[in-house]
This record gives sequence, C-alpha cells and structure tokens, in this order.
Amino acid sequence: MVSRQPLLCSWTPHCLWLLGVILLMDASARPANHSSVRERMGTREENEILPPDHLNGVKLEMDGHLNKDFHQEVFLGKDTDGFEEDAEPRRSRRKLMVIFSKVDVNTDRRISAKEMQHWIMEKTAEHFQEAIAESKVHFQAVDPDGDGHVSWDEYKVKFLASKGHNEREVAEKIKNNEELKIDEETQEVLENLKDRWYQADKPPSDLLLTEEEFLSFLHPEHSRGMLQFMVREIVRDLDQDGDKQLSLPEFISLPVGTVENQQGQDMDDSWVRDRKKEFEELIDADHNGIVTMAELEDYMDPMNEYNALNEAKQMIAIADENQNHHLEPEEVLKYSEFFTGSKLMDYARNVHEEF
Repeated sequence: MVSRQPLLCSWTPHCLWLLGVILLMDASARPANHSSVRERMGTREENEILPPDHLNGVKLEMDGHLNKDFHQEVFLGKDTDGFEEDAEPRRSRRKLMVIFSKVDVNTDRRISAKEMQHWIMEKTAEHFQEAIAESKVHFQAVDPDGDGHVSWDEYKVKFLASKGHNEREVAEKIKNNEELKIDEETQEVLENLKDRWYQADKPPSDLLLTEEEFLSFLHPEHSRGMLQFMVREIVRDLDQDGDKQLSLPEFISLPVGTVENQQGQDMDDSWVRDRKKEFEELIDADHNGIVTMAELEDYMDPMNEYNALNEAKQMIAIADENQNHHLEPEEVLKYSEFFTGSKLMDYARNVHEEF
C-alpha cells in the first residue's frame, strides 16, 4: 500500500497559508465594533426589548453608580476600533493623533477647554443618533401590526416571549384576562417596566407609546421627563433620611456588601474617593454640601453645554502636566489609558512621528 504521508506533508503549508488568507479576508470584511444595528440587536436575545442598563455618554448608571467609561465614550464616540487590548500599538498611537487633530480645530497643536467641549457635544450627539437607530429597530419588533403605536399588552407579550413563554399562549391569556403563571422575579421586573412605561407615556395617558415615546422608555436621556424620572429613582435608592436630596455621606455610602480582603478594601476606598470627587467638583453646583434633584438632573443631562465645559476642563486637568490649561500631543499619548482605555507605550519618542 502506497503511503499518502509525503503528499499530505507537501500540501500542508499551502493549505495553512490559504486558510490564513481566508481568515484574514473574513476578519477584514467588517471592522470590529462596526457591526450593523440589526446584528448587534440580534445578539442581545431577551435583552433586545429591555431598556439598557448602561447609557453611553451619561455620567451615572441606572443604579446610581458612576459610569467608569464616560470619558472614553465622550472622547472616542463610536470610533473605538483600534484601541482594543490586542491592537497594534503603532496603529493605535497614529489613530489617537488623528483624533487629536480633529479636536484641535485651530490647528495650534493644543486642545483648549472650548475645543474639548465642542468635541464632547459632538460625540454625545453620535451616541444619541445610535440610540435612535437602535430604538427604531426595537419599536418595529414590538409593533407587530405596524400602526405606529405600541400598547403595554403588546410589549408585555414580547417581553414574556423573550423570557421563554409561548407568545401565542401569553397573547391569548392577556386578551381573555386570564392569569399568567410568572415567577416572582419576572413579575417584579414587569411592574418596574410598567411604571417606566407610564412615565414615558405623555399626557393624555393611554398606555400607547409612539416611536418617540418608546425611545424615551428605552433611553431616558432623550426626554426631559424621563431624565427626571431616572433622577428620582436614583435619589430614592441613595436617600437615607427621606429628604429627597443627597448629602455627601449618602452619595459615597458603599453599596450593600462586606469587605472580605485587602483587594475589596482597595476597591471600596476607590469607590469613596471617586464619588467624593465627583460630588464636590461637579454635581454639587452651589457647593453647599447637598445635591438637589435639580442639580443631579443638570449633572446627568448629556446635552448640557455647561456640564460639557466642566468635563472638558476636568479631562484636560488630568493630563495637563505642564499646567498650561491645554492638552498637547505628548500629554494625550502619555494618558492614553484615560482617554481610550488602552495604554500606549513609548509615547514621548513617537509623538512627533505619529503627529
């Protein structure tokens, strides 16, 4: 019997090379983080029609935690491709300097607070447009008859179907006012969602949401009324004495849990330090030690130009080593982790070449 081993060995390098080319072509066909809205929505499964836990470009999370990615979100916008952990450093440095050049409108190779403010507003608008596009896809998914309105019952059917319930059976039981067998956790989520639904439903209330109202249901930052609702929810969760405002001790109080080790203690220390800084420097506008709902609302409003200017000044102060109140290329590269989430090495000797 003739051995086939030599033939296989001779073809193996060619096969591996061809496979590599195919994989590279497939990988380059769609840049990372630039998949279509529909594709991103399809991966969310049951979360597809739920309001997102995280809102891009908003300072606080829905649970009152600080948005740790805020500075990267308002500096990069949707343009995060190229700053992943495994990205090629030279390419990342070059891309960061391209962004620097875009922010530096007057081309003096320095970023002023005003230039950064305008850039923050522009990137925030990008997140707004992305949310609108995603909400439109969601709305079509929960508006089966295409009449331009979604009833609470229509949404409820789709939500329970996403949780594994039979959609036809649920719709039939709701139509006939029959009792639904739902576990306690799901029932609690439904009650919270219905409360939010009521808030998004502009007067006169009919429990029917238009596409615009559905957007504010999913993304409260798009509606003044829903932003106020989000603020009330956060204050309710953090307010310990019931005065409907927040003191510094209330805002920095640790979430439920115990410190079990030194690492946990360090995390808790960081929690207190970060929140104290945010409270004193940005949220408490009149510096009287108390944050009202109005102050928290202004702080959380992503389209507040005054807040954008304060954020710009704070972002510059983080990296402004020569204390000239501007950002220069060397400083942005050195503090790349703050701006992009990616630490780029050898910033000093590469800055002129990359710029």
